[in-house]
Amino acid sequence: MNNTLSDQVQMQLMRPQQVEAAGRDFPVVYVPFGCVEWHGLHLPLGVDSLKAHGILVKCAEEFGGVVYPPVYFHNGFPNEHLFPVITHLFKRLKESGFRVIIGVSGHNVPEQIDMINQALEPVVADGTATGIGLWEMSLSRGEESSSDHAAKWETSNMMFFYDHLVDISALGDGPINLDMKPPHGIGGLDPRKHASTAVGERNVELCVESIGRKAQELLASLSEEHRAFGKEDLRPGNWWMV
Repeated sequence: MNNTLSDQVQMQLMRPQQVEAAGRDFPVVYVPFGCVEWHGLHLPLGVDSLKAHGILVKCAEEFGGVVYPPVYFHNGFPNEHLFPVITHLFKRLKESGFRVIIGVSGHNVPEQIDMINQALEPVVADGTATGIGLWEMSLSRGEESSSDHAAKWETSNMMFFYDHLVDISALGDGPINLDMKPPHGIGGLDPRKHASTAVGERNVELCVESIGRKAQELLASLSEEHRAFGKEDLRPGNWWMV
């Protein structure tokens, strides 16, 4: 698998006819979630959203569908404000013709998945669309696919997608604590010893395969009349924006 992220499946980079064609072929939209958060001295703050977005772009390249830009809202925001906003986003995606909405969070805490699924509930309640909230490795978790915090897995993912943003040397050569506590704020296996581009590539491959299969499964779960792209076309007067 190459690490190039195609601009042919990223909604913000696509022309209207491209989005419409992709939706007619496979009416699935993937929404990456994350946050801006400490990820050690060696990784950028946006790791969570960046890895989720990268995995979903590779998923859309292989299985079809369209990827919405990364959403940097997280469960730490007040729920009474957050849930209506995300629900409205999902509703607008549904009104844009998509039948399956898959929210994938690279911020791997249970509350983040609860946030996505609760926001989805009113959007899919009528049975004309469906969706799910996942971590990137929820369906592929095992010896070759997992997550952590700025340790083996997240560092490897970033080495695969954005190697130029990773600076392992910033961790130095001495002892570091790996229990999420100060001063390093890293949780998992020492990335200096266990992280690599190859580990990241394999993890991405497994995540992509499992999420893509889930997308197919969810689309097939809808009644036949609701499996097709739900918009006549994307044009002014009929559609304007998400």
